[in-house]
Amino acid sequence: MTVKQVEKKMSEEIKTPLVELCQALDHALEMDPRGGAVPGLLEAYARDHSDWEPFQNFVEGRYTRSLVRRTESYELLVLSWGAGEESPVHNHMGQRCWMAVLDGEMEEVHFSRKEGGSGPLIQGPTKRFMEGNAAFINDDIALHLVRGAEGKAAVSLHLYSKPYDICLIYDPETGAESARVLKYDRTDGALEGALGALS
Repeated sequence: MTVKQVEKKMSEEIKTPLVELCQALDHALEMDPRGGAVPGLLEAYARDHSDWEPFQNFVEGRYTRSLVRRTESYELLVLSWGAGEESPVHNHMGQRCWMAVLDGEMEEVHFSRKEGGSGPLIQGPTKRFMEGNAAFINDDIALHLVRGAEGKAAVSLHLYSKPYDICLIYDPETGAESARVLKYDRTDGALEGALGALS
């Protein structure tokens, strides 16, 4: 049996819901790079499945980013939010971002910059998302911060299309921006290149 045949056999045998989600995302973003089908796929997965649990990674004092899969088209991550933890206010470098709530509830707070870009940020609405809900944002909508609702722990699934390794973060009090290099806290178990059908 050739390596390709082994990979094909493995991909046929290992059809976990997460693998199936990645295959559906591959197809959906190939058909529509703007991701019209993505919210429905993420919500269906978040409502009905729990094979994301090995990717959760709670670390005291900060939220964590665990890689599920990265391709040229998208990056899929599980983010674990301990009680009271939140992201900085940040942008998405011109890319699209979807978030689905896997466990707990999430809050998203929108911000915008004053005309001319100087001075404190203007705080917009706070949105709340229950388990199984999906949200979407891009830089045309707002800057945002994300956290577990009411300061409680939560887990969320994030899809960025296309992937990016640096974003801009903002001080809400002054509006000052700085670049942040994005890193993974865990990559073990990532599906990237693991199955022939996903390559």
